[in-house]
Order: sequence, then C-alpha cells, then structure tokens
Amino acid sequence: MTTFLRSSDAPAADIAAGPWALIPPLRPHEFRRLRDLLYETCGIRLRAGKEELVRSRLGRRVVDTGAPSFAAYLDRVERRALHREFAELGALVDALTTNQTAFFREPAHFDFFRANVLPAMAHGARPIRVWSAGCSTGEEPFTIAVLMREHLPPDRFAGARILATDVSSRVLARARAATYGARAVTAIPATLRRRMLDVSSSGDRFVVREELRAMVRFARLNLIREWPLRGPFDAIFCRNVMIYFDAGARQRLVERFWHMLAPGGHLFVGHSESLGTLTHGFHYVQPAVYVR
Repeated sequence: MTTFLRSSDAPAADIAAGPWALIPPLRPHEFRRLRDLLYETCGIRLRAGKEELVRSRLGRRVVDTGAPSFAAYLDRVERRALHREFAELGALVDALTTNQTAFFREPAHFDFFRANVLPAMAHGARPIRVWSAGCSTGEEPFTIAVLMREHLPPDRFAGARILATDVSSRVLARARAATYGARAVTAIPATLRRRMLDVSSSGDRFVVREELRAMVRFARLNLIREWPLRGPFDAIFCRNVMIYFDAGARQRLVERFWHMLAPGGHLFVGHSESLGTLTHGFHYVQPAVYVR
C-alpha cells in the first residue's frame, strides 16, 4: 500500500537539519501549487499542516536536482510533464509517499480468501487472475501467491496470475527484487516460510522462490488515471489506499473495480475503509470484504 506521509514519518531532528535546509522555506503559494499537483496526479488530498513534512521530504529532491527553490522545481516538473516526460513527476510522488505493508497483513482477509475464495477458484475453467492494487514492496501479492500454491490444484495454480500495481516506481523496484530482511519475514507462518523463501547468497536476506515470482507481474499504475488493463479479475485487493482519496475519487474507483471483477469476484479493502457511504453494486460479506 502506498500512502501519503504522516506526521510520524520525519523526526524533529530530520526537519531541523540536512542539505535541504539550505533552500528557502516552502512558501504558502508553493504548498498550494504542490497540493493541487499531487491531487491532479494521483488523487491524494494534501492537508494543511503538512508544510514542514513536505519540505523535509521534497526538499531533498529539490537539492538533488539543483533547483534553487520549490517554485523552480515545480516549474521543471510541470514543463517536463507537458512534454510527456514523467520521470521527475514520479520522483516527486515517490518523495511524498510512504509505504506500509507486511506479509499476511490484516490476516482475516487471507483467512477468508483461503476458506471461501480459493475453493471456488479451484474448480473454474477460466485462468485465475487476481489484482493487488497498491502493492507497495510486494508482500501482499506474494502472500496471495503462496496461498494459491498451497491450496489450488497444480493445474489451476500453473495458470494463475497476479497483477501487482503501485503508483511508486521506487517501491515497485523493491517488489521486483523480491528480497526481504529477517524482520520482514517473521510474519510468515514458519511452515510456509520454508516453502516460500530461499536464503540469499549473502546469507542475511530472503528471496521469494522463483515459482511464486513468476506468477506476479508488477506494473506502475495510477489508480485515478486510465487503466491499460482488462478484466475480469477473480479478486481485487485494494487495502488502505482509498482512505487517502476524497469521496468523489473513492466513488469512481469502486465503480471501476466493480466492472473489473467477474461475477462472484471479491473486493478486499482495508479494515479502516468501508463502502457504506458510496453507491455501488457490491454485496457486503464481512468487514472489508465485498462480492460482485
């Protein structure tokens, strides 16, 4: 899951020091301009009161590019975007987003997926497709992948595919590497860990096994823009992403998910999220789980 930075993401010492402090403070009109750009780019609402955190995060990038001010940097970003050069716009989004995820995070979802969704998938004729929307550094799609391997017949697993997307190129690079530290893998049940991971050549990291990596395709995707993909999907996981969108963006996103799901397909959202205030065609199953 990619989310906007929080107040706990930058300690006071980090705000008070660093090379970015050599540039002028982020002025109110620059903050408003940045807020509008971020909303137009990826639908994230940047609230007032985040100015110093933005200065801490983005100021480093301003210094790295040699821009003399935030205004000059934003000029550069917008000018390049007009020429369809989006690398710096992506770097801006990367600088202002943080990512929280874990293997088997919110385990009730995976319990439901194993007990109720995978049995239906086991007997279908169409190849299985699952979408992890907001996949961050890859723990979610690889969790889905190992559950598929453990609970699907070999012929159904062989044809299953997982699409894993995120707006951040930075986290997608880490996800594609499929390499994690010892602390990250402690959330994986011990019985699965041995069948899911290999030890890296250095001996201090863990690498997701090739058969699981092969079934996951990572791609950069902005959820509020056009989607160069087609359904239907049997399940969509979009967890702890919509809380950062306004009501209009959430409404449009849920409608698009509905059209992307096969009849009987499931949508998983974060436990802090709900579709209760939106108009949609989903049926409620249990907290944060819906079915078309």
